[in-house]
Amino acid sequence: MSSQLGVSDEKIEALENYATSDLYDAAEKTALEYADSITITGREVSDDLFARLRSFYNEDEIVELTATVAWENSSSKFNRALRVPSQHLWKSVR
Repeated sequence: MSSQLGVSDEKIEALENYATSDLYDAAEKTALEYADSITITGREVSDDLFARLRSFYNEDEIVELTATVAWENSSSKFNRALRVPSQHLWKSVR
């Protein structure tokens, strides 16, 4: 889906290394760090991270981002528990 929205394959493939990738800007890196923080068990959203997030996004955008990450986490847990296989929605066009 992201590639249909204009995100390059190169950027999608670099997602795992977003923190050090030059393909992601500071706002994207902050949003992805936030997503990691609410996804990875045992991590917390620090006050510093939340302040950085607020420097790039307004309250509505933060709520939408949080809801999207929470939904995807819930969906992932649900699918994993019921052994629902990946639908392979993204494939490189290269």
